[in-house]
Amino acid sequence: MEEEKKSLNFLEEIIEDDLKSGKVSSILTRFPPEPNGYLHLGHAKSLCINFGLAQKYGGKTNLRYDDTNPTKEDTEYVDAIKEDIKWLGFNWEKELYASDYFDQLYEWAEKMIIEGMAYVDDQSQEEISAGRGTVETPGKESPYRNRTPEENLRLFREMRDGKYADGEKVLRAKIDMASPNMMFRDPIMYRIKHASHHRTGDKWCIYPMYDYTHGQSDSIENITHSICTLEFDVHRPLYDWFIKVLDIYPSHQYEFARLNLTYTLMSKRKLLELVQKGIVAGWDDPRMPTLCGVRRRGYTPEAIKMFCDKIGVSKHEQLMDIQLLEWCVRQDLNARANRYMVVQDPVKLTITNWPEGKVEWFDCPLNPAEPEGASRKVPFCGELYIERADFMEDAPKKFFRLKPDGEVRLKYTYIIKCNQVVKDAEGQITELKCTYDPSTRPGAGEWRSVKGTIHWVSREHAKKITLRNYDRLFTLADMSQVPEDKDYKDFLNPDSLTLGCGFAEPALLEDNSGIAVQFERTGYYVKDADSTPAESIFNKTVSLKDSYKPE
Repeated sequence: MEEEKKSLNFLEEIIEDDLKSGKVSSILTRFPPEPNGYLHLGHAKSLCINFGLAQKYGGKTNLRYDDTNPTKEDTEYVDAIKEDIKWLGFNWEKELYASDYFDQLYEWAEKMIIEGMAYVDDQSQEEISAGRGTVETPGKESPYRNRTPEENLRLFREMRDGKYADGEKVLRAKIDMASPNMMFRDPIMYRIKHASHHRTGDKWCIYPMYDYTHGQSDSIENITHSICTLEFDVHRPLYDWFIKVLDIYPSHQYEFARLNLTYTLMSKRKLLELVQKGIVAGWDDPRMPTLCGVRRRGYTPEAIKMFCDKIGVSKHEQLMDIQLLEWCVRQDLNARANRYMVVQDPVKLTITNWPEGKVEWFDCPLNPAEPEGASRKVPFCGELYIERADFMEDAPKKFFRLKPDGEVRLKYTYIIKCNQVVKDAEGQITELKCTYDPSTRPGAGEWRSVKGTIHWVSREHAKKITLRNYDRLFTLADMSQVPEDKDYKDFLNPDSLTLGCGFAEPALLEDNSGIAVQFERTGYYVKDADSTPAESIFNKTVSLKDSYKPE
């Protein structure tokens, strides 16, 4: 039992203690995104924690949109968030919105005003910020802090009724301007925003702030464990304070370290800038860390969940190596992806002793891990393409691919021998003339082994495809360490996307598996939605191999 206890993360320990002590009888968590952008890999970690813990302990998870900022939110993001959560394989108990609670939040605000715990402040945002003081010095009380409850109530209702302009007044909680916790220095509860809301329309022109909304929303829903990232730990005392003074259900907040990934930015503001300035092709650009971006790149939900499981849950900030995520993608696809042969830098190979006009079809497994499983038909004839890199004229001793007078096996088929190298006037190799050994057909005659095996495609049957080869979007490993005299965009990788073409066996274009496929000996690629009947486009998901090994 003690060993099992040690294997639990700190959130699991808290939940098990709460269930054991009877503090809670069941678990209810929530995932509270703001609908002002698309979900990214950092949100995937939060989703796996919130939904995963609820599933493990027989509980449920609400999806609640934190929609308190109408100028930045849109139904486009609401719909995209739901699509991403479903894609990851999670199902929420209730779909809720902070705006569902605007009437209740307003009623509680009036209650706090009447009880002398909130007041209307006429200061500008700059004056309020200056009056907060610093960590070393206490703040200064607002000249409007001691208005009577009656005057504050009248002014607050006038704010609600649209009498004042944006920024002209705010409602602040009356706590302690000398508190060592800056969050307690009379935080703003409501601000004026004459903006139409995506759900409530023009009903409201005042909107509650995050710190006034979040804990009360949790309380209304009876959330037992409100789990969020570590930057909100300074907000927790204020979260508890509002719940206590309103005397409502005591939800409680717990924090874990957010996901930081090398060569990656996860600031929605900066990701939005990349989209708006056309630096990337959209939120779903395969170079983006958004869930729709990695989905378009061919990452699978299973790989992302595997990654989140491996990085674990802790309170210590870490910069995770993106190679671990790529390793997880590779592990998942290796077990499931169909295999095809694609030549990207072709050189013509002619088999001089092949019967003219003959086409032989080989039955090749779609996945070597399942030799008795599904297969595809691959045509073989006397003119082929092979990769230029698979031939070397002056080859070193340990070069086991094709060379003059050398032998290799063409994958799934025969052993060939190179007899002649044809070059153009500039000395570039244009053709390799070879002979094949008919007795080396797999499954027929006596097996003869050679050290090298290379892939190929039939020239006559090859299908030309467009390749989008993606690399990391940034060149700086730790994007939180951008120097003060630099902009994060100074570290954009100019080679994050390179275009190429390939020649594929025909079965590739008939693949409807819906997941990335393996281009044998090259990497994993996924067919892009931009493909048309006239042009098939494949995005590179991840390379076939990497020296990285997870700890």
